[in-house]
Amino acid sequence: MNKSINYSKIKRKILGFKFTDGLLYRSILYFLLIIIGFVYIFPILNMISYSFQSLEDLLNPMVSKLPTALYFDNYSKAFTTLKYFKTLSNSLLVTLLPAIVQTFVASLVGYGFAKFIFPLKKMWMAFLIATYVIPPQITMIPRYVLFNDMGILAKIWAILLPATFGQGVNSAIFVLIFYQFYKLLPKVLDEAAEIDGASKFYIYFKIAIPLSIPTFITAFLFSFVWYWNETYISGLFLGDSFKTLQMMLASFVSEYTSSIGGGQADYVNEAIKMAATILIILPMLIVYFVLQRWFIEGIDKAGITGE
Repeated sequence: MNKSINYSKIKRKILGFKFTDGLLYRSILYFLLIIIGFVYIFPILNMISYSFQSLEDLLNPMVSKLPTALYFDNYSKAFTTLKYFKTLSNSLLVTLLPAIVQTFVASLVGYGFAKFIFPLKKMWMAFLIATYVIPPQITMIPRYVLFNDMGILAKIWAILLPATFGQGVNSAIFVLIFYQFYKLLPKVLDEAAEIDGASKFYIYFKIAIPLSIPTFITAFLFSFVWYWNETYISGLFLGDSFKTLQMMLASFVSEYTSSIGGGQADYVNEAIKMAATILIILPMLIVYFVLQRWFIEGIDKAGITGE
């Protein structure tokens, strides 16, 4: 009898009542999460390890992953080559501002599609989706000619103007995200506000936006990352007038040769390249961790149910 009870307790502890609350299920789940997390974090750990290695460590076959000592000169050289603060300000100018504008415009357009009925609504929605389906390379030349005629090439307006009119980087995705979210908002909220005499703009700014804070943060985060990693549009429309960190990384070897290695016995190695890469992704990581905290708080504050 006691053996049967002990066996039942052990089985219940391993398998649980519904299997999903048992020790076996949790062990398998945590094992898979650790493997997936390692796959994502290993390249970053590898970059950090290489960035602190001296030239002697790189040439030493006995040194594999961990450096013999932390060599900070790689970061100093990468910092100087990238002209970090100046280039960072350029990157933030062509990344942060368009991302903010694009997020707000996508929210406004998505709210209009979700809450209003107007002529040819389905056709306009189809045009919106087409802007994402059609490869951007097809529209680059006409857009370049248009911006050249407008005199905004090599200016921030070449990046900001498309974002203002809902034609930024992958703007259609953000419009659809906001459209789906506003579609799920209870209609009684709008009806109650209209009974109290609230206008459409008041309902949007005082009801819709506060409830969609998590969606705003998610859209802004993706928009920021996509603008940050964009080099083709920046290189085409801005040229050398606004060199971003990503553009500097693409020409890092030549920049290093001209600024540090010129005429000296110094040359760029793998460790210096890794240090430059870490410096470039550092602002994006900071933004992500800050917005992640606000994203969790936004979800807690915006818990509503649809009808």
